[in-house]
Amino acid sequence: MSSFRHRLLRLPALALLITATGCSSSDDSPTAAVPSPDAAVTKLCRDLDRALPRTVDGLDREDPRPASALTAGWGSPAIILRCGVPRPAAMDDPEADGAEVDDVGWLLQKQDDGSFRFTTTLRLAYVEVTIPAERSAHGAAPLVSLAPAIRKTIPEGVAD
Repeated sequence: MSSFRHRLLRLPALALLITATGCSSSDDSPTAAVPSPDAAVTKLCRDLDRALPRTVDGLDREDPRPASALTAGWGSPAIILRCGVPRPAAMDDPEADGAEVDDVGWLLQKQDDGSFRFTTTLRLAYVEVTIPAERSAHGAAPLVSLAPAIRKTIPEGVAD
């Protein structure tokens, strides 16, 4: 088991701005792969689902298909949250980018399509948030909306 050591950017939540460009998507019905964690993590994820905000970055909650307490979404193109995902291999990279937003640590990964994937660090369950390229100009604002629910329901610790 290794702890996640990375280049940590301790920035005020709204100061973490990420800029990217990408093509737009008109998918009105987002889909998300449902993770399959163990029972203890599933319970934490269900608690998180009940605590999640109705809006994130001004966008209404519109959960992806298939319906699951382990996934959530907001807006179109959707900001997608998946709880109980496996530990990303990039957490083993000491040069991986990370940030702390409102007392929640995140691994930051830019995807080939211009979207960004953030995965919580040092929590008993890994929570992944994908921000589509079309919304990346808002930076970490979605993480600010999600941090209180994560802090409340996913205890600090090492998930593996």
